[in-house]
Amino acid sequence: MLKKHRARSQSLSRPTTLADHPCRTLSETALPEAPNTATDTDSPVTPVVQFGTSRFLQAHVDLFIDEALARGRAAGPVTVVQSSGDPARAARLAALADPAGYPVRIRGRENGAEVDRQQMVRSVRRTLSTATDWPQLVRIVCDQARYLISNTGDAGYDPRPADAADSFDQAMSFPAKLQLLLRARHDAGARPLTVMPAELIPANGARLKARVLELAALAPAAYRDWLRDRVIWANSLVDRIVSEPLHPAGAVAEPYALWAIEAQPGLVPPCEHPCVQLVDDLERAEALKLFILNLGHSWLVSRWQATPGAPALVRQFLDDPAVLAELQHLYRAEVLPAFAAAGLGAAAEDYIATTLDRIRNPFLDHRLADIAENHAEKVRRRVGGLLDWAQKKGDATPRPRLAALAAAAAG
Repeated sequence: MLKKHRARSQSLSRPTTLADHPCRTLSETALPEAPNTATDTDSPVTPVVQFGTSRFLQAHVDLFIDEALARGRAAGPVTVVQSSGDPARAARLAALADPAGYPVRIRGRENGAEVDRQQMVRSVRRTLSTATDWPQLVRIVCDQARYLISNTGDAGYDPRPADAADSFDQAMSFPAKLQLLLRARHDAGARPLTVMPAELIPANGARLKARVLELAALAPAAYRDWLRDRVIWANSLVDRIVSEPLHPAGAVAEPYALWAIEAQPGLVPPCEHPCVQLVDDLERAEALKLFILNLGHSWLVSRWQATPGAPALVRQFLDDPAVLAELQHLYRAEVLPAFAAAGLGAAAEDYIATTLDRIRNPFLDHRLADIAENHAEKVRRRVGGLLDWAQKKGDATPRPRLAALAAAAAG
């Protein structure tokens, strides 16, 4: 059996504060200076521009900023941008910017006590759609933005035919739209800013930077230098189970939350919050989450899809002792050896114990059908990624079930 969870001062199995890490904290450096004055039509001023309306962002980044704003420890409120242009989400956009806020319900266990609380999040002050509000979005990015945050889904960075256009096209991918916005900001003479992708992609900041530079290959050299050398591209990792949406906006989430951000010169997070952690290197955090929590979710989906009549919720499916035992054995036999080879065996055991508690949270209705979206791509990143990572760490442990799952998703 896996060892029971042990408290570890530097383990990512619990939310950690900025002060837990030797990198500087917001209290040790100045918050970003106030943004430029906006026009009357573009008030209120929102230094944070967020691309994505997902329930995850509502219960993670937006919630953190809301709580930090109450203490005067955030750069400012948020403009949320819908980049998909989906008209079915119009009600969500309107509700996100309601002055009364939108609800986030936190349910689970924290420090041994049951938690069931609801709070109203009011950090979002404006919502826009790239499909209908592009000119205003350009103004906001040029005049107000200090941070651009994104979470555009598993295929969000994939190239599209429209990306080659010189002017805005709603059919463009997110990186192509971002490149146009950054070009407009550069050409307006505005200062560089910080780009903080939250997609579950290893080295997400570096990946997004490379794609934007590729799209700007024919642009003037001064702009490309600005993109490469002066814009801050942050690698980060986000972690929280957000099990279900509330309508028209809001979400239900677990107490655990983490936003791990890789430190670099000049980088200051948009808020100071107990769940925000600056780290020297994200590999450890990325490996723990991607190859334990996320891999476990994808394995459960494959098992669920092969089980007619299986329960719809993660916690219900894991109530079957056989399913739980299979997952525990998978972790022990095919996952832990890779972490041991990387010198992270104890941290992985802790994280597995915490993960099993989190995914069996009796208060969350986490639907396996939701996790199954983009299943093949998720398996490629999570399972295929673990297989590649283990090989790089010199671990030749046989992994028949993971290899079969990766092959099935690829074929």
